Amino acid sequence: MAKKTQYKPAPDFELEKDRIDDAVLALLYLNEHLSGMAWKTFAWDAMDRLHAKALISNPASKNKSVALTEDGARLGQAMFERMFVVKATEA
Repeated sequence: MAKKTQYKPAPDFELEKDRIDDAVLALLYLNEHLSGMAWKTFAWDAMDRLHAKALISNPASKNKSVALTEDGARLGQAMFERMFVVKATEA
């Protein structure tokens, strides 16, 4: 199996970490909303930032999932709807 490496952007641009965090939070919300748990299978850097923003429980625990805080669930739902929901009139 090939060794996985962390994504490194080209030297002439930077990642928009807040947008990455928004997308991860939206997908955590979807996962938690459907199953009751949000599996922590996203990049550790993003998970650590979301925890530092008090949007999820500590991802460094032995648990295989994290819990969204009240603010995390609210913001996660808003990000999910903004990024992935198509209104009936737009379809």
